[in-house]
Amino acid sequence: MNGVNEIRTAFLDYFGRHGHEIVASSSLVPRNDPTLMFTNAGMVQFKNVFTGIEKRPYTRAATAQKCVRAGGKHNDLDNVGYTARHHTFFEMLGNFSFGDYFKAEAIELAYKLTTQVFGLPKDKLLVTVYHTDDEAFDLWKKIAGFPDSKIIRIPTSDNFWSMGDTGPCGPCSEIFYDQGDKLAGGPPGSPDEDGDRFLEFWNLVFMQYEQLAPGERVGLPRPSIDTGMGLERIAALLQGVQSNYDIDLMRALVLAVAQATGVDPDGPQKASHRVIADHLRASAFLVADGVLPSNEGRGYVVRRIMRRAMRHAQLLGAREPVMWRLVPVLVREMGQAYRELIRAEALIVETLRLEETRFINTLARGLTILDEETRDLPKGGVLPGAAAFKLYDTYGFPLDLTQDALRGLGLGVDVEGFNTAMQQQRADARKAWAGSGEAATESIWFGLKERVGATDFLGYETESAEGVIVALLKDGREVERLAAGETGQVILNQTPFYGESGGQVGDTGSIRASNLGFRVTNTHKKLGDLFVHDGTVESGHATVDLSVELDVDHSRRGAVRANHSATHLLHESLRQVLGDHVAQKGSLVAPDRLRFDFAHPKPISAEELAEVEDIANRIVLQNAQVETRLMDVDTAIESGARALFGEKYGDQVRVVSMGDPLETADGARGNAAFSIELCGGTHVRRTGDIGLISIIAESPVAAGVRRIEAKTGLAARHHLNSQAQRFQEMAHLLKAPEDEAGARLAHVLDERRKLERELSDTRKRLAMSGGAAEAPIEDVGGIKFFRKEVSGVEMKDLKSLADEAKQSLGSGVVAIVGIDVEGKAGVVVGVTDDLTPRFDAVTLVRAAAAKLGGKGGGGRRDLAQAGGPDGGSAQAALAAIAAALQQTADAA
Repeated sequence: MNGVNEIRTAFLDYFGRHGHEIVASSSLVPRNDPTLMFTNAGMVQFKNVFTGIEKRPYTRAATAQKCVRAGGKHNDLDNVGYTARHHTFFEMLGNFSFGDYFKAEAIELAYKLTTQVFGLPKDKLLVTVYHTDDEAFDLWKKIAGFPDSKIIRIPTSDNFWSMGDTGPCGPCSEIFYDQGDKLAGGPPGSPDEDGDRFLEFWNLVFMQYEQLAPGERVGLPRPSIDTGMGLERIAALLQGVQSNYDIDLMRALVLAVAQATGVDPDGPQKASHRVIADHLRASAFLVADGVLPSNEGRGYVVRRIMRRAMRHAQLLGAREPVMWRLVPVLVREMGQAYRELIRAEALIVETLRLEETRFINTLARGLTILDEETRDLPKGGVLPGAAAFKLYDTYGFPLDLTQDALRGLGLGVDVEGFNTAMQQQRADARKAWAGSGEAATESIWFGLKERVGATDFLGYETESAEGVIVALLKDGREVERLAAGETGQVILNQTPFYGESGGQVGDTGSIRASNLGFRVTNTHKKLGDLFVHDGTVESGHATVDLSVELDVDHSRRGAVRANHSATHLLHESLRQVLGDHVAQKGSLVAPDRLRFDFAHPKPISAEELAEVEDIANRIVLQNAQVETRLMDVDTAIESGARALFGEKYGDQVRVVSMGDPLETADGARGNAAFSIELCGGTHVRRTGDIGLISIIAESPVAAGVRRIEAKTGLAARHHLNSQAQRFQEMAHLLKAPEDEAGARLAHVLDERRKLERELSDTRKRLAMSGGAAEAPIEDVGGIKFFRKEVSGVEMKDLKSLADEAKQSLGSGVVAIVGIDVEGKAGVVVGVTDDLTPRFDAVTLVRAAAAKLGGKGGGGRRDLAQAGGPDGGSAQAALAAIAAALQQTADAA
């Protein structure tokens, strides 16, 4: 039972037998404590249960909780690899009581597990209690039979736990193991307590008070228990090793590093092996929980962890990416306990490979510059801050990496100078940002982001979370408070709300606290990753630094996800039907519909559109899993991923794949997914979640660009039902069965067209009053000139009237002005072919247009047309044509 996996199972099984609910580990990204960067203790997921905000169906629980301490107050990063027990990632075993049992049962459970299940000898154990906790002291004597000398009273805060300046708190009792006098160190509370001889492996917290204010503490009505045992520590004890890195799990990872680098794991460079083994765990679990490397917030921390490990791989002689090759070993060791590692293995591998490939290039450039900058520095010297900043700003070399590289050379870094250079760069960038117009109004976001940092987006993994308000705005200015009824903007340290981008609309929902109800009406992004929540305070008031609960409108987000995924399927379906030239030119992904613009030179036939819709729905029916991976842009596109219009891609991109490849006409199937796109939006988990795709319209947008509009899911079904109902109504009006309604309607329309032609011909005959032979024909400059004013004739028919008149004349010029029902005029001038060398119909019609209040006119020398708003000047227009005709004839 000494293996890490066996110890974890034994712990959970033991408490399961004692009535505890076995609760799965929560995410490393805290959903219920926005003040934390990462989950750093087992009780984090139960915080709201302890404070009474949340109720659960059980009163006692046990967990194996994954934890990370690599940022903020809990930052062990620099010690990892150089000590026996520091980690960035570790597992915390814990049992919890929420007002159920208290000290007596907690101590008894801990003592029996330690001695009876784990088999640690009693005479090697000793415990500490808070110096005023006589109850715990007496219980240890009674339950374990320890003498007074083995129950040590500690008067410091080390043995008194609190959740914060106010809130639940209580005394602790820590359990220690005496590893023997071969190791230096004294018992807890002694001057040499920091030695390794006495190892603390379990802390029992007796949560029995509530801190109201400094010096004011009252008893809790339902005292609770919170315990924490480091799995790596207890495994080291049970396996009889002095370092956590020698337990079976860590040793397997260390040996994998040694095999990949060919360097002795126990030689002078053993610290590098340990750094890589530890940081591999942290990196893999963070990526599995949705934290991807970036230059802000949590993403920056995971990048630091990865790059620190990669730097140590370089120190071991690795010249090619190494860490991604170690992932299968980690999955083999921990995948059964943490299934998310199996689910995200491909994403973890690709993320590490991409990051390390980029880092190798960064490191080569950076180390060259670093060597040049430090060549003349004496031992103990300090690298100027400006040089360190140049490495950071120009070559992507993080400050802590520079410090780590110089530590081995006995050199330091001017951190103050580095910070000064950083501030100057921000000031210069901000100055450059403040331009004119919209750019100037946007400058507020630049300064705001400098101060509060980027927003951590949690929305890929969850639609509910907690956050802290870091800024409030009203009417474009920062404020400290938004009162009930006021409309403004809220910025949080983290959010599950998607900010409008890539065609996908922003999320709506609610932000709540005990005295706040804020309705989010839209979410958008500024400067790439500063999420701004628009809305109105419906109750209470919003203040900066307030902790709040965040809930996306789930049904709306679900509809948006379905439409976004459907957009991807339609894109690929269009390519398969119309050809590889199809490329997205724009999109809108809303909850009720989707719109997709794409390059295509001609209208799409009904048959083609039906085939596109059919292919897309075949993928929906596959109910295939939608997968997301992280890649660099070039590699992603080379592998077949398609970039979507409107996205601003960074060096690393999310690649969304969905659907199994369809069988071609020759029975072949491709190896890649049906659709592979670069996309930062939110998507369904399986294609079946889309439900149904119905194309509702196809139209032109611009030259060479077409648009389709579609609906999915319930909206698609309602649309189709509505269409079916309208069709039934049409069949009823046509007095035809539904299967004959189309033919009946075609017959009706054909009859209407015949009647319209007959009516048009009749109107033209009436308008011409017998044609050119009976119309007034004048002699103008020796040229026969036919002119006539008509009404009741559609403007499009004027040209045919002019043609008929020209035929009747044989040789001459025809001018006809038509007046419509609104009093507007159209004029046509026709010149017979024998006269076109002398007379230009375009010149003549423009003379008429000027009289009608119009401009210009166009056509050919033999036939031209113009128009104007003043139909009352029809005779003046005809006279103007006659005058122009006379002038031309005279000039000849």
